[in-house]
Amino acid sequence: MMIHVVKPGDTVYSIARQYNVPMERVISDNELADPSRLTPGQTLVILFPKRVVTVRPGDTLARIAAQNGTTVIRLMQDNPQLGGSGAIVPDQQLVLAYEEPKLGTLAVNGYAYPGIDRAVLRKTLPYLTYLSVFSTGFGPDGRVTPLNDGGLPDEARWYGADPLLVLSTLGPDGRFSGERGHVLLQSSAMRQNLIDSLAEYLPAHGYAGVDVDFEYLPPEDAEAYASFIRELTARLNPLGLVVFVALAPKTSTTQRGVLYESHDYAALANAANNALVMTYEWGHAGSEPMAVAPLNQVKRVMDFAVTQAPPEKLFMGVPNYGYDWTLPVEPGTRARSISNVAAVDQAIDVGAFIDYEWPQQAPTYTYWQDGRQHEVWFEDARSIRAKLDLASSLGLRGVSVWNIMRWFPQLWSVLNAMFILEKRR
Repeated sequence: MMIHVVKPGDTVYSIARQYNVPMERVISDNELADPSRLTPGQTLVILFPKRVVTVRPGDTLARIAAQNGTTVIRLMQDNPQLGGSGAIVPDQQLVLAYEEPKLGTLAVNGYAYPGIDRAVLRKTLPYLTYLSVFSTGFGPDGRVTPLNDGGLPDEARWYGADPLLVLSTLGPDGRFSGERGHVLLQSSAMRQNLIDSLAEYLPAHGYAGVDVDFEYLPPEDAEAYASFIRELTARLNPLGLVVFVALAPKTSTTQRGVLYESHDYAALANAANNALVMTYEWGHAGSEPMAVAPLNQVKRVMDFAVTQAPPEKLFMGVPNYGYDWTLPVEPGTRARSISNVAAVDQAIDVGAFIDYEWPQQAPTYTYWQDGRQHEVWFEDARSIRAKLDLASSLGLRGVSVWNIMRWFPQLWSVLNAMFILEKRR
């Protein structure tokens, strides 16, 4: 795999000639809606197939996989143009393997809301080890609130991904409630009711486990929170169910702030089967313009995390979105969330060149609209590779993508090029 950064004067044709690959493959692998339109600073992923097969009349993906010592899911990973579908036609070419050696095995978790577009979901699931369905809560008695999950657990299992139910303290207003979590953690009866109801609800609804995301808890709840996760794991593991816990991005045991003090990395990671570190939202809708997940900041968090928990338990967060800020940022205004694909399309539309900033290792550009300057930060193939290199260097269990609601082909092609993606089944 090569990541080509578009230069002034580049065309898809000239880029394809430079790497001696078919132009059609560059277009297909990057899912370019209009190949005639590129902008300097844009990234294109160049893949080099090592083995290909031509579909014959009567072939199925299962037959091709069996004949070539691979799996249907692996074929879907190497051929995203299939869209997670088994539909193939005679004379179609399928990649069986790429030239680049893998760095190792990596587990991948992805968050999705029940309303996710099913085409996006099916294209993404071949790459996932776990699908975290966001989210449900609990009632005044502590019992799980039923979630209309739209059949996501069944979809996930069909693609060999284990579905996890996200349990959070989100209220009707869409905000995390530290008080709601505090009330639960301080009541042994509520905690036991929640644990008992999860033990019933998860297997009954097709889930392989739970992903607990309690944020903004009071600092004095740190020990109670770890005890709750420990009790939950002790109850669910004998049932074959796993427990994940989401951690706020901190850099020391003494870090102050309501988001951090209740999250004892060592205690929570020890209590759960796996821990997801939420390494994103430095740049957020209400902040000044900056990278969502600047690599220098992500590295500080993960360097701390591996001193508190075994790396083989840790997942590093990876954002799948960016923001567009209107300048100057005025009090009470919020940046517009933008997909990584839309960010590049917009740069082309407004004639912006894309810069890549260090040490953040993130792409950015500015443009003018209606007399106001805008600043955009997002993710591209370079920033994704930098994050995956960090995960590999630290020996992490995996990465966790927030979120998979919008399709970003370069994220999955870079992941697939660099790693064998863990599948539980």
